[in-house]
Amino acid sequence: MSDAKTEYLEGYAGTRLAVHVMGDHGARPLLLLHGLFSSADVNWIKYGNARILADAGFEVFMPDLRAHGQSGAPHEADAYPGDVLVRDLKATVEQLGLGDFDLGGFSLGARTSVRGVLAGLAPRKLILGGMGLTGLSGWARRSAHFVDAIDRFGTIERGDKAFIAQAFMKSMNIDRVAARLLLQSVDDTPADAIAQVSMPTLCVSGKDDHDNGSAVELAAALPDGRYVETPGNHMSSVTFKDMGRAMAAFLLD
Repeated sequence: MSDAKTEYLEGYAGTRLAVHVMGDHGARPLLLLHGLFSSADVNWIKYGNARILADAGFEVFMPDLRAHGQSGAPHEADAYPGDVLVRDLKATVEQLGLGDFDLGGFSLGARTSVRGVLAGLAPRKLILGGMGLTGLSGWARRSAHFVDAIDRFGTIERGDKAFIAQAFMKSMNIDRVAARLLLQSVDDTPADAIAQVSMPTLCVSGKDDHDNGSAVELAAALPDGRYVETPGNHMSSVTFKDMGRAMAAFLLD
């Protein structure tokens, strides 16, 4: 995993959380959350965006969400209460000793970041990647799509709308029992709650990424939102270094 270091923290109910760290120790902390069925490596490290941010002067902390990557994937339903990812996020902030920090996420990571802010976290700046307004308020529909892909895993043929999700789960060796439980722990975020996210917020999204609705609309709904377009769709946008450059420019502005 490149030159990232890995440490382990304790999330909700004792679940082990892997956190990958890149950049100079003591530099300004930036906490980044990856997307559904992905990992810190795939979203941030593999294609060079974490390195861009580290070289820009940040110590980048990148957890693997529970049921993903090198983190624990418990199969007990009580390990997935509502907003368990927010509980894990707040535990990560506390155990890393982060006070003045920046926060960002891609897709599910963006959704978790917003809900973390609504639950009391106060980053200096916020980054929402691959996220639109309806992706926050219409999560139930998105979740149902992925639950369906899990339930029909191994039988979905090319051309089916769930085929890409199945292929990505295969490539990432996703624990489907844990992932299904996790999906059911995430709730919609009402559109009117967005007005409470007051810090400067970057909505960065691939030109052809429409999976979570309009990032332009999300930026407009935020009190201090701004939109930056980068190449790619929902799957490919994280593979372009344009995303890391846009994030660094926003954070350094």
